[in-house]
Amino acid sequence: MNYFSDITNEILNESIVIDGHFDLLMDLSRQRKLGFCKVMESDHLENFKKGGLTCVVSSIFIENCLIPELSLRESLDQISSFYQEISESKDNFIFCKTYDDVYKAKKEDKIGVFLSFEGVEPLYNDLYLLEIFYELGVRFVGLTWSRRNYAGDGSRFSEPDTNRYLNGLSDFGVELVKKSQKMNMIIDVSHLNDKGFWDVIKLTTKPIIASHSNCRSIVNIERNLTDEQIKAIARTEGVIGINALNKFASSTPEKADVNDLVNNIDYIVNLVGIEYVGLGFDFCGHLKKYDPPIVTENRLSNSFEILENQSNIPLLVEALLERGYRKEDIKKVLGDNFLRVYKKVFNK
Repeated sequence: MNYFSDITNEILNESIVIDGHFDLLMDLSRQRKLGFCKVMESDHLENFKKGGLTCVVSSIFIENCLIPELSLRESLDQISSFYQEISESKDNFIFCKTYDDVYKAKKEDKIGVFLSFEGVEPLYNDLYLLEIFYELGVRFVGLTWSRRNYAGDGSRFSEPDTNRYLNGLSDFGVELVKKSQKMNMIIDVSHLNDKGFWDVIKLTTKPIIASHSNCRSIVNIERNLTDEQIKAIARTEGVIGINALNKFASSTPEKADVNDLVNNIDYIVNLVGIEYVGLGFDFCGHLKKYDPPIVTENRLSNSFEILENQSNIPLLVEALLERGYRKEDIKKVLGDNFLRVYKKVFNK
């Protein structure tokens, strides 16, 4: 039974719905090493369909324990697992590499999957490896996770600290941004520290995104964006994807709910306009099955994800309707804004 309003269902049916950041590949790789197959179908397809999802951008993420020696091997394992999954699930999924692939996914009622770096650790300091990953289908370059790599320094999961992570982009990071944009790849500044962010702004010639970041004026942590950073992304014609983690979305995280996601959307809309905000939930609940009893440094304690997974995207649509957003504006947030960036970058 469908409990959502007719207008909510209508909006989702008509919309291109994009989740701009999801940790899918690591899950596929781990499960396939244990002998499982069709993991995308068994563990994720139902949630994607219930939420009206058209496309998801899946990150290549390397855990701390594998860096540096196994970064490249792990990234290739993740991509290999994804290739196997796509081969097994052609009736339900499409490997997206272009702007037009998004519409193909929508037309065929399948889920499109893009690939993205979440930190360029697999490249080490070799620019030429970027071309190999492009040939493998990677289209987004998240320069750092919240740690240091050859490209630059990442942001911290806490209030800005003037005594740490002071470096911006390295010489390699500068060349990487330039090469990525020449190759029509999208630069993603989520997890990049403040100085590195402004280095990217000085270099960029194309729209950039922050695939899964919220507003620092709402929650004062370095992982979120300042007003000036939000304005700078908008000036590039880029997009900010709203993150669903309670500690990033609400100043009272223990009470966080869908209204806090709308508050972050409201803030960006009021600051720069409806054209510059999208969805990048960063749902990680499916990865908790791998956590040891003591939460590791890669997981934030006492945290949860608002909406829990993509199946509850209709709840966000209803909250936006209740807040007075028009149907056409909701479509922009759901996916049209990200699509604009894809068209400008991929189609050059």
